[in-house]
Amino acid sequence: MKRIGFDSQKYIRLQSERIRERIAQFGGKLYLEFGGKLFDDYHASRVLPGFEPDNKIKMLLELRDQAEIVIAINAGDIEKNKRRGDLGITYDTDVMRLIDIFRGFGLYVGSIALTQYAGQPSAVVFENRMKALGLRVYRHYRIPNYPADLKLVVSDEGYGRNDYIETTRSLIVVTAPGPGSGKMATCLSQLYHEHKRGVKAGYAKFETFPIWNLPLKHPVNLAYEAATADLNDVNMIDPFHLEAYGVTTVNYNRDIEIYPVLRTIFERIYGECPYKSPTDMGVNMVGFSITDDAVCCEASKQEIIRRYFKAACLRRQGLTSEEEVGKIELLMRTLNIEPEMHSVVPAALAVAERTGMPAAAIELPDGRVVTGRTTDLFGPSSAALLNALKALAGIPDEIKLISPEVIGTIQTLKTGYMKSQNPRLHTDEMLIALSISAASDENAMRAMQCLSELADCDVHSTVILSTVDDSVFKRLGLNLTCEPVYEKNSLYHK
Repeated sequence: MKRIGFDSQKYIRLQSERIRERIAQFGGKLYLEFGGKLFDDYHASRVLPGFEPDNKIKMLLELRDQAEIVIAINAGDIEKNKRRGDLGITYDTDVMRLIDIFRGFGLYVGSIALTQYAGQPSAVVFENRMKALGLRVYRHYRIPNYPADLKLVVSDEGYGRNDYIETTRSLIVVTAPGPGSGKMATCLSQLYHEHKRGVKAGYAKFETFPIWNLPLKHPVNLAYEAATADLNDVNMIDPFHLEAYGVTTVNYNRDIEIYPVLRTIFERIYGECPYKSPTDMGVNMVGFSITDDAVCCEASKQEIIRRYFKAACLRRQGLTSEEEVGKIELLMRTLNIEPEMHSVVPAALAVAERTGMPAAAIELPDGRVVTGRTTDLFGPSSAALLNALKALAGIPDEIKLISPEVIGTIQTLKTGYMKSQNPRLHTDEMLIALSISAASDENAMRAMQCLSELADCDVHSTVILSTVDDSVFKRLGLNLTCEPVYEKNSLYHK
């Protein structure tokens, strides 16, 4: 049984209360920059067991009548066809996906802020398409030497040149499809315009990580560094908070570096800065909702190991730098952890060593580890997945869930008609075969009904998997890691 270390209900209550306090502090209107993922925050759910991936949405639903969402997207990212690494879709497509999801929850999406706009052709097409769909789009322009030239930034030729985003509610949530989209600049531009119109409004930042009231080297905070190793984020003691209050808090390098600029921008807009430190700007109650620190520490160590394998595979594929892997290795040394501390790793490696072929291992919710080896019928991922379903359903290993005739027919289709050189069933093919068998076999039906129990389980492969197997594990909600090696020494891998 999965151990819980975080109280989601307490978090939702504390977080919504703190946001209401911040709205009142600024006279009834708050621009809230939302960092990280607004929903489907699986990193948080992995390092804080008990944190629900949609907690932030649930929290916003507590403020539904006050909240209005503005989605910022960088026009340059549209032009470059930038994609989300986790979903593989472009940022402009993700904007539409986000709007549909927000509306599905009953949240009001007010408008889109097209940031860094400079007449990019693809951005113009996107703008026209959004307007045709009935959405309001506002242009925010490039400001030369931003943010260093503060005199220009806080002027009618800087923020003042941007379109003023018409809003109607007291809580304006500014979110984006990814980093570098201009969320903070959108908020600050709006503060400038609101002030010019005589409207009192404030700014705050909602970042889940790093957790400001946990120690700098706490595993939860180090797991955040591992997750953002590609961005080169570094957790730091907030020197401004320490100087102002004599209290040690944790923030990250980008917020600390930009704070003096933000402070000056606030002073130029309002005459004074409402915050004495970057930590002051945040509204983060995550640290107060941890109920079992030991559980969260162990979960975070496991997440760092997952991040290590992910980065090592990307390095093997030539998609990331040696520095990213090296940074995560340093974090592992800091916490004295090794890849073999991930239970599925030694289990999979042992089978691979014994058979001389690729292997896989899955840890079940109760802690049991099942493995899969390469056979004439199945690849190791398919075998491990089938064995896991058998174990969950209490079906003896010797019972065949899929008839050899069904497997043989699929293999003939693959090799005889579709010209595949690999007759073994991939995970998607195995699941289709299992579903066919489930129509007439009670055991196969029982096994298939256990698929949902695999969510959040860990799986490890001794080779980099095909995109098919990788996709199936993700869709089932398993946490996949792979050894950074290919099964074959080829230049082209599907």
